[in-house]
Order: sequence, then structure tokens, then C-alpha cells
Amino acid sequence: MTEEEFIAASKPGQLLARGVSRHLLTHDFVAIEEFVPDRGLRVDVIGLGPKGEIWIVECKSCRADFQSDTKWPHYLNWCDRYFWAVDDAFPTDLLPDQTGLIIADSYDAEIVRMGQETRLAPARRKVLTNKFARHAALRLHALRHPGVSVAWGPSSLSSTAR
Repeated sequence: MTEEEFIAASKPGQLLARGVSRHLLTHDFVAIEEFVPDRGLRVDVIGLGPKGEIWIVECKSCRADFQSDTKWPHYLNWCDRYFWAVDDAFPTDLLPDQTGLIIADSYDAEIVRMGQETRLAPARRKVLTNKFARHAALRLHALRHPGVSVAWGPSSLSSTAR
């Protein structure tokens, strides 16, 4: 799929996440889109910084998208900094002041307001960093070995095949 085809097939929030992920790299953060930090939660973008910092970015494409989101306060317990990513037409006065603000498009982004820092507890940081690493490795595995299921592995082998 070409870049143009990808952009044409993507939803507005996915395009914002793409621009945010690309921008986080300029801050030496690696990012995963659509990440599950805990059961029942799915963040749009999670970034892991060079010193182990964890940022969560929720991408909102319109007022209704923001107003219908009731889960975002739960994400605060899973990051050091929390951000909203919106396009330049979004009414940013709706967004809480204590959260970060990123203006983005499908190619890049700009951090307009840094979110408040609330450091994660070391035990939660360790669990989340491990989950981030495993998730990233599984995505890479899926790209390099299409059609090979994660379920296919040592636990799925019969005792005679071991």
C-alpha cells in the first residue's frame, strides 16, 4: 500500500496518530498506536522516552469525539504525561488545562502545551514498559512473518513434538 493509499483509507483520528507518532520521534520517543495498558482501556498513542518516560496521547478529530470520550480520566494512571492531539480547526478551549495539547496532521505535529507531569510508580512503570516492549515485538513479528499466529508456539505444541 502506498502512502497516498494509506492516507486515503485512514480515519481522521488515525491520521492524527500518525503525525503524533512521527513527531514523538523528534523528541527521542518511540510510539505505539492503539495500545491497551489495562483491560478495558485502549489509548490512541503511547510513547516511551529515552529515560523511560511514558506519555499517552488521545487523538480527537471533532467536538463530538471528545465529548463522547468518558474513559480518558482512567488513562492518567498509566502515564507520566497526558496529551490531546487535535487538528488546527479543533475548538481547543474544550480541553482541560492540566493536560497537554498537540496540534497534528497526518505528517507531523507540534506540542503546544506540555501536560502536567505525574510520575508513575516504579512497579507500574516496569509492568507498562515490559508490556510496551512485548507489544512492539509482536507487531514486528507480525510484519516479518505474516500468517504466523502468536498462538503458534511452545505452549501450543503437543508433548510429543517437544
